[in-house]
Order: sequence, then structure tokens, then C-alpha cells
Amino acid sequence: MDGIVSDVAVGVKRSSDELLYNSPNSVTANGNDSKKLRVDDRMDSPPSRVLHIRKLPSEVSETEVIALGLPFGKVTNILMLKGKNQAFLELGTEEAAVTMVNYYTAVTPHVRNVPVFIQYSNHKELKTDNALNQRAQAVLQAVSAVQAGGTPTSGSTASESALTPAPSPVLRIIIDNMFYPVTLDVLQQIFSKFGTVMKIITFTKNNQFQALLQFSDPVNAQQAKLSLDGQNIYNACCTLRIDFSKLINLNVKYNNDKSRDYTRPELPAGDGQPAIDPSVAAALSKDSSSLLGTPSGMVASYSSGGGFPSSLGFGQGGGALSPLSAAAAAAAAAGRVALSGHSGTSGVLLVSNLNEEMVTPQSLFTLFGVYGDAQRVKILYNKKDSALIQMADGNQAKLAMSHLNGQKMYGKIIRVTLSKHQTVQLPREGLDDQGLTKDFTNSPLHRFKKPGSKNFQNIFPPSATLHLSNIPQDVTEEDLRLLFSNSGGTVKAFKFFQDHKMALLQMSTVEEAIQALIDLHNYNMGENHYLRVSFSKSTI
Repeated sequence: MDGIVSDVAVGVKRSSDELLYNSPNSVTANGNDSKKLRVDDRMDSPPSRVLHIRKLPSEVSETEVIALGLPFGKVTNILMLKGKNQAFLELGTEEAAVTMVNYYTAVTPHVRNVPVFIQYSNHKELKTDNALNQRAQAVLQAVSAVQAGGTPTSGSTASESALTPAPSPVLRIIIDNMFYPVTLDVLQQIFSKFGTVMKIITFTKNNQFQALLQFSDPVNAQQAKLSLDGQNIYNACCTLRIDFSKLINLNVKYNNDKSRDYTRPELPAGDGQPAIDPSVAAALSKDSSSLLGTPSGMVASYSSGGGFPSSLGFGQGGGALSPLSAAAAAAAAAGRVALSGHSGTSGVLLVSNLNEEMVTPQSLFTLFGVYGDAQRVKILYNKKDSALIQMADGNQAKLAMSHLNGQKMYGKIIRVTLSKHQTVQLPREGLDDQGLTKDFTNSPLHRFKKPGSKNFQNIFPPSATLHLSNIPQDVTEEDLRLLFSNSGGTVKAFKFFQDHKMALLQMSTVEEAIQALIDLHNYNMGENHYLRVSFSKSTI
């Protein structure tokens, strides 16, 4: 990121709560005149690099206001109107300001869990008095130094000491309070807001999920650490603890769900192989610069029955990455966690926004059966776009919710939440419910009945690539391509495993793959061979 001019000016409003015009295109803080600035509440103001921020919490700091603009480019000036709970923020370019306004139009920004409003100011630049507020000036100068790759001035306060030049482009990230699984892709989406993410390695150490993430530039790592450390990815959980790693370069051998080198897409998946080079692993054991160590009882994985977030934190406050990375995380996890629901261990899910013309208890059983053994399915009689699904236990319900909420089924984005019901009631004997309720308790198709089954190790999010198994020897690639094309999608790639009993098949979209799995899992291929279909972590 290019540097900022050295004469960056910072100011706050004098006690008169007045702003004066210097010229038609600039605004100045001054207390000696009575001409007041009209609030920029007209949404049709033309674009300007000066943005007007309203409804700020009264205790807000300059750092928090500056942080709103950091992901979008250079912040060149700030004017705080604390008496009015407002501020003006000047960005380096009009383009950066337009990007920021567009971004926050889609996702309401929050400061200290309070929604704030951002729009273009009528003014084209800010002119402020450096002497008005030394703290604000120190904060912006420190941020400017980071953006320019320099050193903050000696006048920086202790709170800005974290802005000293970044020692490494590699961040060590600990996810604390992890009640919801955080994936490599979620991290990439969140952190890429601050610069080019080159490599990520994820691992578990001291019973905590951790990651090493390498930016292309130490300055980007510094900005990400400044903005994200201590933030929650999801509402009231998955807290980011960020420090610099002693490593300056990551050596990634495999591109899979545990590690990724975005500069080398040709790397193999290395199934079952360690994702970390031994030399890096040795360095990890010495790189103990974590912020919190290992607080006992703090980490609960989604399979351990730990608490579950009752609502998604994006754009809703609750300390959830507000406002810097809400949409970035949302892009990665778009609705993969319950938008509403109930904590607890109920094994019953409520699925809504279903395509009522297409959905059946069998199709829901097949899809949700990828993540657990669905026992009963009931499509609601008076609301046929909603269904209750009883899984074998609460952990399976949470797993299915985390992977299927926000996915497309029969052309509609489904919503999956934990239900307040403890069981799904079967219809009274003799009552015809039009086949809307089905009991699958004794189904032979449950994937997880056998303790220690390999299926437990092969649970992956919905993906365009499907894993096929139990393929008869005489079935050809063309047979399978034709079969899966008939499910209404396009087969993009195919690869047999060596023994031809298994294969990978890639559809053009995740939605097509979901449809194919619903249609063709347990498909009779003849000679007592029933096709097994699941989502794969691999690509072809």
C-alpha cells in the first residue's frame, strides 16, 4: 500500500459543535463562527472521498472510526464530532470511498455493537486544526506509518505501540471459544480484505485450532492484526487471537482443507499426508508467541457438545467482526451457521425456504444423511416449505446445520436452524398426512451406524466434486458421465481411482452436485451394486 503524505491533519470538533466552510468544497473545524453544517442525510449526495459517519456510540475512539476505512485504502484525515456522535473520515481517493460506501450499504457496519450509518459528505476535503486533539493525531500518524511501511512517531501513545513495523508477513492465529468450525476458506476470506493472502496452514496444538497465514507484505499483516485481533468471527464465539509468527515464510506441500498455497495451485492434495513441512513443524513447537496460551475449558469443538451460537454475528453486533470483516466472513460462510435457533443438544432441525413443489422426506433424508443418521423427517402440513428433521443426536444436528444452512436445494437457498422440539412426532395411527412424515429409524442407508466407520473421517462441506464408490467393474466413465448428466447438471471432470471401484466426478456447481447426490446416492447399478455418493474435499 503506498504511503501517506507527511502532513496528515487530524482534528476534533471544538466545544461549539460547529463546522465551518473554508470553500464550497472543504470543511474546517472552528469555533468562532455560528454557521452550522447541515447533516448530510441526503442519500443522493455525489461521491466524495470525505464520508459522513452518524450515530456513533458516545465512547467511540478515533482508532475505531479509522478502522472502518482501513480495509479500503489510505485514511488521510478524521474529524470527530463527539458531542453529536458523528465523524467525518477522509480517504485518499474517491474510488476508495465509493468502495467503502458500497460495501457498507450491503452490510451494516457496527462499532461497539451499535449500527452506524455512512454516506458521502457534501465536502470534497477535510481541513482540520492539528492542535485540536493530539491523541487523534497520534493515532492517525501511527496508522499512516503502518500504511507507508514506516515507523510511528515517538509521540505515539502506548496504545499505538502495536503499530511498530511488522516483523513478519506471517501471522499466528488462535481461534478461541470455537463453538463453530472455522475453515481455511473462512480465514482466507476474512484476512484477504487486508492484502494478498499467499499461504495458510491450519493445525491443532494444545487442543486449540490454530493457523499460520502469510501475506505478501508485512504491512498487510500489521493491518490485519491491528483490526482483527480480539474480534469474533461469529456471534459471541470463535474469537481471533493474532500475533506475529517468528517464521517469515511458510513451506506448504499440499493444497487441501488443512493447508493452501494460493501461489501454487498445482500442488497435490496429499490425502492423509502431513500438511506441514517437518522444518516448519519444528519451528511451530518453538513459536509459542500465542496471546492466550491454552485456557482450560475454553475450546469446544462442534463435535464435543459445546455451546452453539444462537445467531449469526454478521451485521448484527454482538462483537462479531464489526465492522471490518463481517461481509468477508459472510462471503465465505454465507449462512452456514444458524441465523436463529436455540442452544442446547436437541437433535431436531428446522429447515425452511424449501421448494415445496419438489422436496420430499426422502430427498431431505438423503441430503442430511451425509452429516448424520436422520431418524425422522416431517414436512409441515400447513407450511410445506418447512420441515423438521430428527438426527441421531445433537452433535449430528449441529454438523448438518453448519454444512447445509445457506446451500441451494431445488433452486432455493435453504435455512437450517436448531428446533425447540426434542423429537419429531409421527402421525396418529390411521391418519393420512399425505406422506409428509417418514420414519427412517430402521433404514439400512444410515452412514454412521457402525462405530469407527470410515464415514466419520470423510465428512466434508458440500462441494462441486463428488466421491463415488461401490462402482461395478463393468461400468465405464461414459456410463457415469451420462448418469450424472441426466440429473440435470454438467459433468466437468472425472477420474477413476486405480481399482475402478471408486471415482471422483466434478459437476459445474455445488448446487448441481447436491442435486446429483440426492438423486443418485444408493442408485442401483445392477448386480446388487448400490452407488455410494458423498462430497469430496479433492479437486480433479
